[in-house]
Amino acid sequence: MAESAPQKIQAEAKMDLEEEKKEILNRYRHLLKACRRKLEKGDKQLIRKAFNISLEAHRDMRRKSGEPYIFHPLAVAHICAEEIGLGTTSIVCALLHDVVEDTDLTLDDIKGMFGDKVAKIIDGLTKISGVFDQTSSLQAENFRKMLLTLSDDIRVILIKLADRLHNMRTLDSMKRDKQLKIASETLYLYAPLAHRLGLNAIKTEMEDLGLKYTEPDVFHSIQQKLKDTEPERKRYINKFILPIKEILEEQGFKAKVYGRPKSIFSINNKMKNKIVPFEEVYDIFAIRIITSSKTEDEKADCWRIYSIVTDFYHPSPDRLRDWISTPKANGYESLHTTVMGPDGKWVEVQIRSERMDEVAEKGYAAHWKYKDTGTESQLDEWIRRIRELLESPEENAMDFIDDFKLNLFAEEIFTFTPKGEMRTLPVNSTALDFAFDIHTKVGEKCIGAKVNHKLVPLSYQLKSGDQVEIITSGKQLPKEDWLGFVVTARAKSKIKNALKEAKKKVAEEGREMLERKFDHLKLDFTVQNIQDIVHYFKLPSSQELFYKVAVGSINLKHIKDFHKDKIKGVLKSKTAHKKKEAPSPNTLEHIVSSVRGKSDMLVLGENLDKIDYKLSPCCNPIPGDDVFGFITINEGIKIHRVTCPNAVQLMSNYAYRIVKAKWTGQEMISFLAGIRVTGIDDVGIVNNITKIISNELNVNMRSISFDSNDGIFEGTIMVFVHDTNHLTGLMKKLKKVKGVLNVNRTDSN
Repeated sequence: MAESAPQKIQAEAKMDLEEEKKEILNRYRHLLKACRRKLEKGDKQLIRKAFNISLEAHRDMRRKSGEPYIFHPLAVAHICAEEIGLGTTSIVCALLHDVVEDTDLTLDDIKGMFGDKVAKIIDGLTKISGVFDQTSSLQAENFRKMLLTLSDDIRVILIKLADRLHNMRTLDSMKRDKQLKIASETLYLYAPLAHRLGLNAIKTEMEDLGLKYTEPDVFHSIQQKLKDTEPERKRYINKFILPIKEILEEQGFKAKVYGRPKSIFSINNKMKNKIVPFEEVYDIFAIRIITSSKTEDEKADCWRIYSIVTDFYHPSPDRLRDWISTPKANGYESLHTTVMGPDGKWVEVQIRSERMDEVAEKGYAAHWKYKDTGTESQLDEWIRRIRELLESPEENAMDFIDDFKLNLFAEEIFTFTPKGEMRTLPVNSTALDFAFDIHTKVGEKCIGAKVNHKLVPLSYQLKSGDQVEIITSGKQLPKEDWLGFVVTARAKSKIKNALKEAKKKVAEEGREMLERKFDHLKLDFTVQNIQDIVHYFKLPSSQELFYKVAVGSINLKHIKDFHKDKIKGVLKSKTAHKKKEAPSPNTLEHIVSSVRGKSDMLVLGENLDKIDYKLSPCCNPIPGDDVFGFITINEGIKIHRVTCPNAVQLMSNYAYRIVKAKWTGQEMISFLAGIRVTGIDDVGIVNNITKIISNELNVNMRSISFDSNDGIFEGTIMVFVHDTNHLTGLMKKLKKVKGVLNVNRTDSN
């Protein structure tokens, strides 16, 4: 007897559920395998318990992709175990990281089942789970809250990074605008944070995935070119490493030698910064030599291998980077050199021990594994500084995040105190940064410095190897202009705090002065009167009023004017009138809601009577570009290209002010676009280029500038085109001009 249709559907659904159960168990076993090396007695039972609770709690939940929700906590736990190298407590927390927020289980339940430590980490993860949610207008504030958890337990941040990495890996199932937003946040804050915590593999993957979703065409183009050149690259790498391997074996080294391509993100950065095509990026790959050495022999072995490599291949003298003698602030240790390989190609070679390699890839967790080797981590020092910075956070969260970000990705310099103690600072740090790095009081009282025994000003930029002696004076006080030449988050934070404290003291004097002025005019010194005068002078707070009185910006005459208006009742009528007014249409909330409307999509090129939009000059978008709208307070909506240099920051910090946008059929309107042309300087080449622009395609030029240096010319042309196809056609024609080497689009005006 044949099965009926409903029976068949039920049977298929049952089979699907059975398959899902098998897959869940398969992934669970995969997780146990990943953490087998670290499991102690009783750990397996704890992980099983956490898995069962998570499975039950998320039983009826599914991800956007349609998969069972449990796949996500399992994947996050697997990243923690396999890719970061965390232990049982972190794996338990990763499995449970969403249960308190998404299900009926409470923190007390978790505490009862797994103890205080697990409950505390889950609490930290739950507090920051709302960071960067779709409606939040305070992403920077939320990120600061997330950093506060560094003070409690670094594992909160590490699990959060694992959570974000898995979200990035599964971003395909999200809508385009969500993809852009999440990818931008990842590039703006999470990748730099992974970098600073020494999680190189995670940082690299986050950057590549971030590029994949913010600039898909660029990502896929480089990915394809890497694939196309792979056979040729492999042949070259084998040719390069074969003699090195033989000599290392002869000399008794146990070492792995292999080549690996640079990340797509870093290749793209090189192409952008050097304005060269993929084919001209010489360090597409690096050769890595990892030696199996005892801890006490690591350094000597690395230098011996360096000697072997440079005996065989000529090194570039200015391309040696010694991060073994002076590790990076995130604990990274390695010896880098660039040598001239076969066929006249420059090749980067990285030399390190197995321990150094594990610390380089897994960062903080691997560092703890080797803690008892006596190598003190600069990461510990960095985390101590973050805690210190968070003790007195800025009122303006955006300022805090900008300062913090500066110090996440900054390259370092190594400086010394007069007694020879080494201090690591970001590149471009000044003598004043150095003073605050020594101690807050030293910074606040600093009047100058001696660098290598020569007197220099506070703003003097330090270089690696400088020996710095700070000169102080008891009479010195921090000044506003100091903020203009310090780069470390610590110095900026301490100067702002000191200025705030100084302003508070001045304001206290101003309060007493204002009280005397009120007495003189026979005015009561009440809270209401102070509020009235604050509104009268349009000041943000009573403290600002007291400060202005103290410095003389508000004097007795101004107070008399206020008193007269108060007597006439002008203030009262102003207030009464204000109460009846409708909410101001200039408020950001009003602008955002009126622009967003119901559709949440801005269509460019339609007859938009109500909405005022402008094409942003920082990236000159033209029809055909992938774009978004950014709602400003006074200038309507600014349209930016998704690849705009400012896009990542805008999408990360002001997501609630971003509007999706697309082009519709344009009439033949002209838009400004920039083209950068480089080539061999030849007679008449500029004439040939301008002839093509003016005659062949009937394109108007707004400006043209060419510069020639030693036989090479470089020019920037600003032209008016109709859309991306029009621009691409023009660029193709320019590439055919004899002598032209490169033609690229540029954002320069």
